[in-house]
Amino acid sequence: MGVAAIFGMFAGTYYWFPKMFGRMFNWLGTIRGGRVRFQTPMLYAVGFVSLFVSGGLSGPFLAQPVLDIPLHDTAFVVGHFHLIMGVAAIFGMFAGTYYWFPKMFGRMMNERWGRVHFFLTLAGTYAIFMPMHYLGMAGQPRRYSQFTELAYLKHLIPLNTFMTYAAFVTIGAQFIFVINLFWSMFKGPKASDNPWEATTLEWTTATPPPHDNFGGKTPVVYHGPYEYSVPGAPKDYVMQTDPATYPAH
Repeated sequence: MGVAAIFGMFAGTYYWFPKMFGRMFNWLGTIRGGRVRFQTPMLYAVGFVSLFVSGGLSGPFLAQPVLDIPLHDTAFVVGHFHLIMGVAAIFGMFAGTYYWFPKMFGRMMNERWGRVHFFLTLAGTYAIFMPMHYLGMAGQPRRYSQFTELAYLKHLIPLNTFMTYAAFVTIGAQFIFVINLFWSMFKGPKASDNPWEATTLEWTTATPPPHDNFGGKTPVVYHGPYEYSVPGAPKDYVMQTDPATYPAH
């Protein structure tokens, strides 16, 4: 790789870093001052932000050639990449699944087991991938199947063992999600049309939705999708289809 290409790669990484913090403050600023309900979908949404930021903080180290050269082929990169690109995305998928499950199947997923699934998965994720940053700084290379033949890595084997146990616990926690998912399809409590008291159009139709989603009746939109705590509104939230009888927020 030429010098110009290397410079462009690292400059591009530094250009992206402020944007990551801009997104973070945007996400957190969206819920600032609100009456946030920390139900399972919201827990996973906040967990996504946590993992995205935690993984992103190790990115600037890899954007500096003087640090990237000794770190790039180590476990440091594995921990960084999987936090920000792997598990963070999966948390977003879990958030969407718990959130839209009632609309898809007309039943609620079990909230208690959803919380158990969340906390085990979050703790397990950090227990697996955060130690990898230390392993990388200690010189453990990636793409090695085992480290018992390397004397300088023997003192790191206990930490690898801990991460392995954490991985088993985290994988086991996913069975809670699978069981909760399929059990709730048939045995979960009936969901109302708008169980989260959300404002967007999908929550204005029946649960589960009829053919063509709105049963042949085209919704008329009067408000934006984020109308919460609107002064003068009778409820804490304003549906997009509610008549515009009070000032928009």
